[in-house]
Amino acid sequence: MKQIKVLVCDDSALMRRSLKKIIESDPQLKVVGTARDGEDSVAKARELLPDVITMDVLMPGMDGITALQLIHEEKIAPVIMVSYYTQEGAESTFEALALGAFDFVPKPEGTISDMAAVHHDIVDKIRAAARPGVVRRLTGKADKRSRSHVQRLGPFPRSTGRNTGRTGFRAVAIGISTGGPKTLFDVLPRLPADLNAAVFLVQHMPPKFITSYTRRIAAACAMKCYETEAGMDAEAGCIYVARGGSHLTLYQKTDGRIMIRSPRKPRDRFMPSVNVMMRSVLSVFGQDTVGVLMTGMGDDGARALKEIRTKGGITIAESEESAIVFGMPREAIELGAASVIAPCWEIAEEIIRAVSS
Repeated sequence: MKQIKVLVCDDSALMRRSLKKIIESDPQLKVVGTARDGEDSVAKARELLPDVITMDVLMPGMDGITALQLIHEEKIAPVIMVSYYTQEGAESTFEALALGAFDFVPKPEGTISDMAAVHHDIVDKIRAAARPGVVRRLTGKADKRSRSHVQRLGPFPRSTGRNTGRTGFRAVAIGISTGGPKTLFDVLPRLPADLNAAVFLVQHMPPKFITSYTRRIAAACAMKCYETEAGMDAEAGCIYVARGGSHLTLYQKTDGRIMIRSPRKPRDRFMPSVNVMMRSVLSVFGQDTVGVLMTGMGDDGARALKEIRTKGGITIAESEESAIVFGMPREAIELGAASVIAPCWEIAEEIIRAVSS
């Protein structure tokens, strides 16, 4: 099996050694070089042509974001940002994602030995970034819009109006993971402020980054956007971003209002879990649920999306054409869970169409 060549870029010699040890614990991964700052990173990337690059965000001289831009423009390799759990680190990380980074891995606060906590995250994301077509998807979306197409697998079901008649609106349940922080900005800002639905979003992300990410979504969208809090009411025209470390579930009061809950059970690999969120939304909204599953590793959400479709809801899966990591949506498509398959830049229109059907 061909080894995946990795370039490690960080201004700390200790961090470079720690990352090298973690990366090479997987026999398929090989660190072919290290760089100490942005300028060195760009030079080594051009020289070594690695398959994947890990990039520190905050470095002296040329920082990681500037280096990312140069590497991205030259389409050398996917870049995974490595950032501390700080406000400055979070904002810089999201800027990097908007500029074309594949994804990010947080550096835990504390000593170098604490990097063991993100060992599997680093390895998994490097392996995902090295898959064929990732650079093309990260850099070529604008060129493909004129050629994109939407696949509809049967007519949209018509709502009975049972739930919309009681709550007055529908629900859109979106699940997304690796590659999501950038991809969602092809969708959410295109939803109108008067969309007659509440949008419930699970983005797999370290909890300490959720607040900053929610603020960025709110600034970019016509819809109102909130990080979920237990006890808040869900309303149409609003996006609810699941808080990290707990699930996003719903409860319908006797007067018909929808209340958000944030339980920590059931225990799941992902907290929040897309499957848990979608099933809870379905239990309240029934066939007035629109399920959306987008880029990400693994299969979280695929089974719940199938349940939504089986019970008469409209389900949308991101197509391989745009998915940075075609894992979660592929699992859903193979299960027969998707009634619509579309690239990310078409998904907002499909959501609007589904809510209006």
